[in-house]
Amino acid sequence: MSSSDSNSNRNQIIEHIVLFNVKPSADLSAVNAMISNLNGLISLESVLHISAGPISRCRSKSLAFTHMLHSRYRSKSDLVSYSEHPSHVSVVSSYVKPIVDDIMAVDWIADDFSGSPIVSPDSALRLTILKLKEGAGESGKGEVLGVLKGIKEKFPSIEQLTVGENFSPARAKGFSICSIAVFNGRNELDELDAQSELANEQKDKVREFLDGVLVLDYAVAAPVQAASL
Repeated sequence: MSSSDSNSNRNQIIEHIVLFNVKPSADLSAVNAMISNLNGLISLESVLHISAGPISRCRSKSLAFTHMLHSRYRSKSDLVSYSEHPSHVSVVSSYVKPIVDDIMAVDWIADDFSGSPIVSPDSALRLTILKLKEGAGESGKGEVLGVLKGIKEKFPSIEQLTVGENFSPARAKGFSICSIAVFNGRNELDELDAQSELANEQKDKVREFLDGVLVLDYAVAAPVQAASL
């Protein structure tokens, strides 16, 4: 348990997402070392959950990513502790930067969080990141957030859903609204895709406010022992 846990809101989680585009020329052993060492950061005190690996499907036409890291923290200060920890800095400089040519990252506060912060192996995730139009305003942003937060009621195959506004714009490429839907497995995610009419109905409600949409699917693998730093 991290030192800030006693002072943080037990009903909130900080979601941290990093998307990587691995160079086509990268050696497979280097890619595997990157994944292994990122997952090994679960040993840091502030990390509640971490999973890194290849993206199952990227549904964006304008942005292409090959790998994803998803981690969770109890507070913003815990996220900062993770980011600044020498082990994290070492992994990024030694294993990530040499083989990656593009990175995107977003962070958000998931209020009213329930359930375990640990996402079980073999779970499937759908990450949705949205860019608002300049003129969307607060009302447009509120409409988009409201539709995203209501999705769980309409799609019962979603086990856990978090939605929020990105608070780390430096590497977000202008995207600002984020959500993660957690499913028990790939079959449950496929069930959602089969309900295309209902899904399109939800998209139509917010389409006028959006300037960009990034949707990624990711399968949570069983943890693997990291290489020694």
